[in-house]
Amino acid sequence: MNRIACALLLLLAVPAAACTNLLVTPGASADGSAFITYTCDGVFHPILRQRPGADHAPGDVQEVRHWNGDLHASIPWPARSHTVTGLMNEHQVSVAETTFDGRPELHNPDEGLHYWNLMTLILQRAATAREAVDVLIGLIETHGYRSTGESFSICDPREVWLVEMIGAGKGVKGAVWVARRVPDGMISAHANAARIGVFPTDEPKTTLYSDNIFDVAQAHGWWSPADGPLDFRAVYDPANAQKRRYTATRVWSLFRRAAPSQAESFDPAYHRGDPDAERYPLWIRPDHKLALADVMALMRDHYEGTDYDMTAGLDAGAFGCPNRWRPMAWEVDGETYSWERPISTQQTGFSMIAQCRAGLPDPVGGCQWCGVDDTAT
Repeated sequence: MNRIACALLLLLAVPAAACTNLLVTPGASADGSAFITYTCDGVFHPILRQRPGADHAPGDVQEVRHWNGDLHASIPWPARSHTVTGLMNEHQVSVAETTFDGRPELHNPDEGLHYWNLMTLILQRAATAREAVDVLIGLIETHGYRSTGESFSICDPREVWLVEMIGAGKGVKGAVWVARRVPDGMISAHANAARIGVFPTDEPKTTLYSDNIFDVAQAHGWWSPADGPLDFRAVYDPANAQKRRYTATRVWSLFRRAAPSQAESFDPAYHRGDPDAERYPLWIRPDHKLALADVMALMRDHYEGTDYDMTAGLDAGAFGCPNRWRPMAWEVDGETYSWERPISTQQTGFSMIAQCRAGLPDPVGGCQWCGVDDTAT
């Protein structure tokens, strides 16, 4: 049997634990494009590596390795693998992510595939966003999942999907997951916190979920049918006040700027940690259809003009500098304090906007707008 070694060092030299994604459906964009954005807020690493597609013989195997060379899985190649450049393949399928961690009891770090491996693997195998969801799930069910909680943005020229998953427990292969198609005309966002709440269980064209999603929650005592419909983010990624400030403020700012007419309905008390405040919707309709320049502008943000403006007042550094080095939180006399965590941040390794256009042939329809460092520069 032929073996083809492929050390999948995707785009990330280290796991990205702090990122922001905006998802724009074709019906929400000015020219009918689908967009997903990605700020990878970690150490710099090259993002435009190309992996050419190829024909593979029966029995050819793709070896999936960790950064240190450890073998994590041996996966059969498809008969034909797709060319992947950066985070998009030759069929205009693109993927991005943010990490939400979630329940530590469900982490399974010693076996299976990491999310950064999965991002390349699905692009090499899927010709549509919907197929990418199926490939993603098939891979984790067969080979396991070792990362913490993840939100994946997946798009093609016609559809945009959000998939959220977390491990099923120590030594348990697979994951607990839910996937939702963003309705056309809407936008969504996620920023290191699970976003899918209560979901329909009888709409397979728009919503998919794992067979174990209810059983795992019941087994750990986090949910029972008597509680009503299962809320994925409340059950699998409960957020305290500090996490909300770190994550939900970014979603709030994207939504308020894309839909100023609805801004009053996005209660700032939620991202300040008020347990009684209403959560932000999974998706909204923007006030106007977004052009590429609008999408870029939304990803440049230090919360300017708000109470959380990093360029003014006590939050600002010299000459209004918004940059804040780690740690994000610290203690003084037993009290915990935190900086804001804006979308634009100095530790961004790279940023990307995937633009997928149904009206153009795939070789020119798919475009990645890439940058390095802070999106505000």
